Amino acid sequence: MSAQLPSSAAPRTELTIRGLIIGVVITLVFTAANVFFGLKAGLTFATSIPAAVISMAILRGFKNSTIQENNIVQTIASSAGTLSAIIFVLPGLVMIGWWNGFPFWITFGICATGGILGVMYTIPLRRALVTDSDLPYPEGVACAEVLKVGGGDDSESSAEESSKDGLLAVTAGTIVSAVFAIVVATKIFASDVVQYFRIGDRGGATGYDFSLSFALLAVGHLVGLWVGIAMLLGAVIAWAWAVPHYTALAATAGAAADVAQAAWSHKVRFLGAGTIGVAAIWTLAKLVKPVISGLSSAMAASRVRKSGQGALLPRTEQDMPIGIVGLISLICLLPIAWLLGNFANSAGLGSHLWLLIVGGLVFVVVMGFLVSAVCGYMAGLIGSSNSPLSGVGILVVIIAALLLVVAVQSQVSVSAGKGMVAFALFITSVVFSVATIANNNLQDLKTGQLVDATPWKQQVALVIGVLVGAAVIPPVLDLLNKAYGFAGMAGVDPAVALPAPQAGLISALAQGVIQGNIDWSLIGLGAAIGVVLIGLDALLGRFSQSAALPPLAVGLGIYLPTSTTLMIVVGAVVGWYFDKRADRTAKPEATKQLGVLLASGMIVGESIIGVIIAAIVVFSGKASPLGLVGESFDNAAIWIGGIAFLLVNLALYLWVAKLGRKSAEG
Repeated sequence: MSAQLPSSAAPRTELTIRGLIIGVVITLVFTAANVFFGLKAGLTFATSIPAAVISMAILRGFKNSTIQENNIVQTIASSAGTLSAIIFVLPGLVMIGWWNGFPFWITFGICATGGILGVMYTIPLRRALVTDSDLPYPEGVACAEVLKVGGGDDSESSAEESSKDGLLAVTAGTIVSAVFAIVVATKIFASDVVQYFRIGDRGGATGYDFSLSFALLAVGHLVGLWVGIAMLLGAVIAWAWAVPHYTALAATAGAAADVAQAAWSHKVRFLGAGTIGVAAIWTLAKLVKPVISGLSSAMAASRVRKSGQGALLPRTEQDMPIGIVGLISLICLLPIAWLLGNFANSAGLGSHLWLLIVGGLVFVVVMGFLVSAVCGYMAGLIGSSNSPLSGVGILVVIIAALLLVVAVQSQVSVSAGKGMVAFALFITSVVFSVATIANNNLQDLKTGQLVDATPWKQQVALVIGVLVGAAVIPPVLDLLNKAYGFAGMAGVDPAVALPAPQAGLISALAQGVIQGNIDWSLIGLGAAIGVVLIGLDALLGRFSQSAALPPLAVGLGIYLPTSTTLMIVVGAVVGWYFDKRADRTAKPEATKQLGVLLASGMIVGESIIGVIIAAIVVFSGKASPLGLVGESFDNAAIWIGGIAFLLVNLALYLWVAKLGRKSAEG
């Protein structure tokens, strides 16, 4: 007698031709928009939820569409939000003058091979970091909630998630955040509330920047109170101590905003990089056991399939067979070896060709797997959008540059120094491609777990998304380079140049390490802060089971600008207070669920408008194509926008709380 599968493991319409086509089209559009948005704003936006909403709108026209099919579409398109983060490294090759543009096949090769390796590496990590983990995965949970309230013919199967009230909450959050983002784009509402000022007798400077972002507030709601507190601590370390301290030491004249931002960019971010580095190492140490367990489970599942007993394994636990994972990984290493060899020759390092190829492959394999584990953990902790990928890039480029100094520099001419910097950036970009997809893939697999998806089908879909995104990124990067250029490049108009802040920082680090002029004391101090934080987190855990102070989240608070961190902190407090109030109702979990759905809708609305506005900017060639007022309106826009933001959020949360009470009474 054959074993009966759980109902959730029954076959479903999932990986379809129409779903693949819709996912590919969305990926093409989102990737192009995200590349520009990231170079302009220094961050990329998550595309999973907008893709899920678009997919639901299209697939509702088909009678046999399912939640799982919608999930495949968002899985393909989600690669746009993460693979395009390669802009945090790759433009550095143009900024240092090594490349004049972005050669298609080389850039495609970096993105495609690194991205596919990222997919392969996270397959054995799924059980360790998703199935057997209590990480919150805020964006993965949000995407699942959106899919449940409207993701196919069976979206009514769950009474709570699929209720009319839940759909209303998602829709309201989506519409309101979208409308607010449009008004911000017109400049009638300010995008943020900013103030910088001098402090102390020695001329120190500091400031704050509250971004009026519904999406960031919603992320705070989803990550929870303790992650928010940890990020606030990081922001306090950065802006209440480090920035005033270093600005006072320099005693630089000029506007407080310029002085404070310079200190944060050139000093404090390196502190954050050190903290993130130590926290990442500590995270890896804690992950050793569950990762080994995940690998063992994957191998055991593969043996079950080979023995003909695959039917005993539930559909929702079927990963891509580990043998195929290994084969695809090996196949990816062949073009990577060619890319490394070709680049080494062009960089004037041909005398060390085999050392750089073999050593480079080992570096990609080992470092790629390590960053996959760390990025997957960070995405689970605070979400893919807020995971400090550029911090990972900093650590990788430092290690790569140090290894080159030890193994090669003493044996090459001074003229080859620039080639070494370029090679360090090149190999970092390969590892970074691995990190970007790992940062996203586990988030998608969490969504899949919550909607009863088949893991191996999601993994195939993500590989397809990687290939499509990798084909779009090179021409878009080349177009933007020709149209605007990057900040700091010779002959580029600074008024129109794209800032590309992370690429500038990472290329400066590579030059500093290889040329021997980097300030290791800053990274060392950040590492010491990280060690103290690890101790505090452990001590806090002894006194309370619910309390925590995640060192990675603190490092993130130091490293990221306050325009990102402070609104997440506000959202964490708002979400905590909302949940506390919900505990007083007859059905607290139902009310809390409505709060999650509202937050999900907020992310949906702002993300979709972000895509549309980014596309308008690209095609119009104007920095603010929707602007209706000039700079003279800025002060009024701050007051109007700030008050509107407070009142609208208050109204939304009061309405959702009332909706929850009404549902409980009914």
